[in-house]
Amino acid sequence: MSSSSSVNQAREALGQRLRELRLDAGLTARALAALCGWHESKSSRIEHGKMTPSDEDLRAWATHCHVSDQTPDLIAVARGIEGMYVEWRRMERTGLKRAQESVLPLWERTRHFRAYASWLIPGPLQTEAYIRALLTAIRDRRQLPDDLDEAVRVRVAKADVLRAGGRRFAVILEEGVLRHRIGSQETMAEQLGHLLAVAALPSVSLGVVPFSADRSGLWPVEDFWVFDQEQVNVELVSAFLTITQPHEVEMYSTTFQELSRMAVFGGNARKLIGAAIQALG
Repeated sequence: MSSSSSVNQAREALGQRLRELRLDAGLTARALAALCGWHESKSSRIEHGKMTPSDEDLRAWATHCHVSDQTPDLIAVARGIEGMYVEWRRMERTGLKRAQESVLPLWERTRHFRAYASWLIPGPLQTEAYIRALLTAIRDRRQLPDDLDEAVRVRVAKADVLRAGGRRFAVILEEGVLRHRIGSQETMAEQLGHLLAVAALPSVSLGVVPFSADRSGLWPVEDFWVFDQEQVNVELVSAFLTITQPHEVEMYSTTFQELSRMAVFGGNARKLIGAAIQALG
């Protein structure tokens, strides 16, 4: 799926939702347009996904369809459409540094971070050697301009947020993350040792879902970050997905809670990390 086709589908989905609200209210497109004070064609363009409605458009639509309680959700959907799906090749066209810098404002304003990882240790918990090995592989695989050193510096600096104060980090890893080697054995051993140190920070809660966990209720899902209760970021193979619709953010929050219930913490988590270090030989 391309970035543009994804945005178009999202617009169409929002338009269909607005059409259903209008029909449920017993209004024709012409009647709604008259109530909102705009041309009938505008209602048609919105409902057919030809344009993204403004905040004021959505407030008027919800008010005259008697669903004002849905206004915040509708506005969140509309605001997220243009930036919801960004292909890596678009974000990384000038190199890796830009992609690393793009999330800094979000990180600076977030106070409660929740991360789930099924294959890779999350960014702020990574060592410089692990970061370099990972970004080198991405640069080579995607044939990107070489700004590796600058990108590594930005990503390393982002880890300062762990000790900045006033923030909480809850991280859930699948046990397999501890066994998926990135870089040399020495790099991976250093990374796992660093993970033990980071887990001891008062601002960090680290859980590991063991191989032995009962997965009948919930199996591994895509890696994701939840920033406060405002936004979810998901990294796909081809693109970067941003989710802001409240009910979808809540779904990820619920999933994180369920994964947390399957995870082990404290001494039991440290034992799994230690076993992964020993397995490196």
